Amino acid sequence: MASTAAWAPTEIKAAEGGGPEELLRRVDALEGGLTGALTREKALVFRGFGITPDTLDPVLDRLLPNRLAYVHGNSPRTKVGGNVYTSTEYPQEFTISMHNEMSYAHAWPARLAFFCQITPGGGGATPVLDAALWLESLDPEVRNAFASGVRYVQNLHDGYGLGKSWQDTFETSDRADVEAFLKDAGAEWTWRRDGSLRVESLRPSTTVHPVTGTEVWFNQADQWHPAGLGDETAKELARILSADELPQSVTFADGSPIPAEYVLQIRDRGLDHAVDVDWRAGDLLLIDNLLLAHGRRPYTGDRRVLVAMSD
Repeated sequence: MASTAAWAPTEIKAAEGGGPEELLRRVDALEGGLTGALTREKALVFRGFGITPDTLDPVLDRLLPNRLAYVHGNSPRTKVGGNVYTSTEYPQEFTISMHNEMSYAHAWPARLAFFCQITPGGGGATPVLDAALWLESLDPEVRNAFASGVRYVQNLHDGYGLGKSWQDTFETSDRADVEAFLKDAGAEWTWRRDGSLRVESLRPSTTVHPVTGTEVWFNQADQWHPAGLGDETAKELARILSADELPQSVTFADGSPIPAEYVLQIRDRGLDHAVDVDWRAGDLLLIDNLLLAHGRRPYTGDRRVLVAMSD
């Protein structure tokens, strides 16, 4: 595969005394408009514009004109406003590996915005990764093995159990709404006697950016596979649940198992090639969700980063 050049996010700093209104003016002045600039740069970091939770909405209205709900999302989050959520609520001592948001779904956001409300006490950067570089970094054996795609499996409880409930996942308690969503998504599902829901979805492992034509690694096999959780967590899950009962799991498209060594290569090479975006309160990071994957470094003390998504 052709070599991918080194990359880093483009930083836009406020003039002295500049506020959210200046940020919007700077966005309007971007060459090619916001869409063109984001496609070209992949990520924009806005710093020093004094954004607060009270001034965030009008900024997001401009950056994400059609904010999306986190329906069918697999990670734990809290909704804090109009389709604004906390970033993944995962224990702070752990790394969140690289991923493109909702790449396991039939439809995904094209654009993400992250807002830092509270500066991390230490660590807590958001690593971002050129998804074409991620694909290129993988051994041909791994890329070829994933050529037919992957099969994601979710076991969603009815209110009590490990992982997320189907009500939280789909932001509804109406089974008919869930079934309509899954039908449109091309998924297969089964309601169980205990009220839980099993969902299976066949998805591609790569996708092509609609503007640039760039092929990118675009799946979450390493996050859905027990090997990606670390040895101790995987052993503990295996002790209490069979492979068929895990809250989420993944196989190759034909249902055959994905070797653990493939999963570890995908996870580790993604993290190795990532570029960290360190946070200060008021920072805002905007990314193209197809061209870039993102994650989270461990942190100490407090950290609060909010996220919103757009098509």
